[in-house]
Amino acid sequence: MIRTDKNVFILETNQTAYAFRTVETGVLQHLYYGCRLPRAEDYDSAPVILNQPGNSLVDNDGRCREDLLQEAGTVGWGDLRAPLVDAMLPDGGRSCDFRFSHFERPEHALPEGLPASEGGETLKVVLKEHTHALYLELYYTVFEDTDVIARWSRLINDEAETVWVTRLMSQQLDLPAGEYDLITFRGAWAREMDMVRQNLAGELRWSSNTGGSSNRCNPFAMVCRRGCGEEAGEAWALNLVYSGNHLGIAQVNAYGSVRLTQGMGELGWQLMPGEKLDSPQAVMTYSDRGFSGISQHMHPFIKKHIVRGAWRDRERPVLVNSWEGFYFKVSHRKVVQLAKNARNIGAELLVLDDGWFKGRSDDSRALGDWKADPKKLPDGLAVLAREVNEQGVRFGLWVEPEMVSEQSELFAAHPDWILGHKNQAIGRNQYVLDLTRPEVCSYVCDSMTAILSGADIAYIKWDMNRIMSDVFSPALPPERQGEASHRYILGLYGILDKLTKAFPDVLFESCASGGNRFDLGMLCYMPQVWASDNTDAACRSHIQWGYSYGYPQSVLGCHVSDSPNHQTLRRSPLRSRFNVAAMGLLGYELNPGELSSDKIQEIREQVEFYKAHRRLLQFGQFHRCPSAAGECFTMVTSPNGEEAAGVHFVWENQPNPQSVPLYCRGLEGEKTYHLTSRSTPPRITDFGSLANYMSPIRIRSGSLVEKAADRFVKLPQDALELKASGRAFCQRGFYPIQPFGGTGFNGATRLMRDFDSRLYLWTEDAE
Repeated sequence: MIRTDKNVFILETNQTAYAFRTVETGVLQHLYYGCRLPRAEDYDSAPVILNQPGNSLVDNDGRCREDLLQEAGTVGWGDLRAPLVDAMLPDGGRSCDFRFSHFERPEHALPEGLPASEGGETLKVVLKEHTHALYLELYYTVFEDTDVIARWSRLINDEAETVWVTRLMSQQLDLPAGEYDLITFRGAWAREMDMVRQNLAGELRWSSNTGGSSNRCNPFAMVCRRGCGEEAGEAWALNLVYSGNHLGIAQVNAYGSVRLTQGMGELGWQLMPGEKLDSPQAVMTYSDRGFSGISQHMHPFIKKHIVRGAWRDRERPVLVNSWEGFYFKVSHRKVVQLAKNARNIGAELLVLDDGWFKGRSDDSRALGDWKADPKKLPDGLAVLAREVNEQGVRFGLWVEPEMVSEQSELFAAHPDWILGHKNQAIGRNQYVLDLTRPEVCSYVCDSMTAILSGADIAYIKWDMNRIMSDVFSPALPPERQGEASHRYILGLYGILDKLTKAFPDVLFESCASGGNRFDLGMLCYMPQVWASDNTDAACRSHIQWGYSYGYPQSVLGCHVSDSPNHQTLRRSPLRSRFNVAAMGLLGYELNPGELSSDKIQEIREQVEFYKAHRRLLQFGQFHRCPSAAGECFTMVTSPNGEEAAGVHFVWENQPNPQSVPLYCRGLEGEKTYHLTSRSTPPRITDFGSLANYMSPIRIRSGSLVEKAADRFVKLPQDALELKASGRAFCQRGFYPIQPFGGTGFNGATRLMRDFDSRLYLWTEDAE
């Protein structure tokens, strides 16, 4: 709900409120962002700073802006903090002074050419530069149901001359003095979303200059009061609906107050007379229940207001991806056989990854030539898709449309279509296509349209496997090169908008070497993202934990791969690889036809279990639960509280470990739940020579005797079964079965290796 009380603007959600006012001079003063308060008068309590402390400056109305909490900071006028807007006026000056003009309540107001959240109630506040015909429009959209507020900015030039814009941020949040921490999520390829917590002092930044939202630093960030934790304390979260370079700045000024600004990266934008420039939309939320409260706001917001289309609320299929099964060694026969293998384990979708198009024998050639390789697929994609469908699974395809190889027909015909100069730093032997050029965008759109309309394709994995090194467009004049990065993203969004509208039933998955473009902008077009190229279960448990702070599991592509893992060479139990992947959108990154019969049977049972609980696992409310060092415990709960699932993952097995309870989250206190554990039977081979302690005959590791014993001797399987109230599970916790400690093994012993896990299921007890 949005309401105005005299000169005060109040934006209220179910649990939170955001307030600001206009002072007499027209400057917007921020008042409050926190829990919802009972009365409108409760929000209007912040002071207007009139005195001139020390060598601070005052404006021409006698007010000091250096420590004034504001909505739209600018360069000059005594405010030394990062501005929302930085523009050079026609006379060369940068001291813009935007003051309140009027406000409106538009029914629909979205940034042009950019994705944005759907729904909500919007407030538009118009500011005018004091001495120039330059207007700053601030848009606020309130999503009451999810306790999220979205912001974006529009700059309009009604001057007769050009205005140069170097910064137009999406949101600014000024917080009163206090002790705060900044939490960002950093990393690199194959190790995304590492949570970094820093005491907020001076100036700290989270940003990307890779051309994408970046695996180096995700746009999602949090600021919290010192001491805030998972379930208690005040926290504010920020994110950006944008897929390009981004910039977030957290500053503590000389008086202890904090300014947070976030938006697209630095610009060099020529704003011509009569033109306007829109920032991407940004989103923010507040929680007085720690980081858990942040997630419980952001997750439903993304599911309801960011993800859209036919797949928004639809359960996603279990898939098999060909990449780690046979890499570039693609053939029609192998793909059809893989489809049979996929059907055999219960998968519903087969994805043909890289290597299918003309001349693509390795990663040095053929990108841009989007036609089936006649040597590998002599009958083409249409026949292949039909034969895959005849096996009872749908057909999906990998593409990388934004790239071109130097060794390709496209590059030979259009060497000027690349972004940057030919002599530049190269990644994966490929160049980035210049999407600032309309003719390049048309080529990409036409190529993808031909593929999607020429065969029965149910799924597209849209990849982008390099960052940008030379952001230069020959199609732009020298004075507009500072616009190239943003214009590239606008070109990309135009392509995605056309394709997703033309093929609304296709399930698109965004990928950029894994999580290099994991952002809300891509999620507006593609309802899921490949979270990381790293499929190692131990790494993924950490990566997915990081994503969970700002993103729901319903957008995370998570696959079970072979062991040893292809990124780390780590060996881990198949059950553990499944348990981690099950807390997202399940797929298998392997060739089931190369597995033993017992492994195939285990996977069949995994897929059957996942399908039976798919709605819960994909769309349930996610919870990070308390756990001991070296372990993690996560849960998902159904909206009605009737069902829950949880995974307890252990990175390193300890000898003679102490018994530590696991504490649940999200269960309804008064309901009674029946808890069961899901495991797989232990094997003789799990024990090595220790099997001789129990065996009446000598068993040598790797011998035929061991193989025979492994096949016919059935060892007892640990199985936990408990009944308790939801409050008991959350407050008292429950104890997993005692792990094996070197002596004694029976059905009451839990056999845990390094990087092992257990999956638990809670169902409401009907009695």
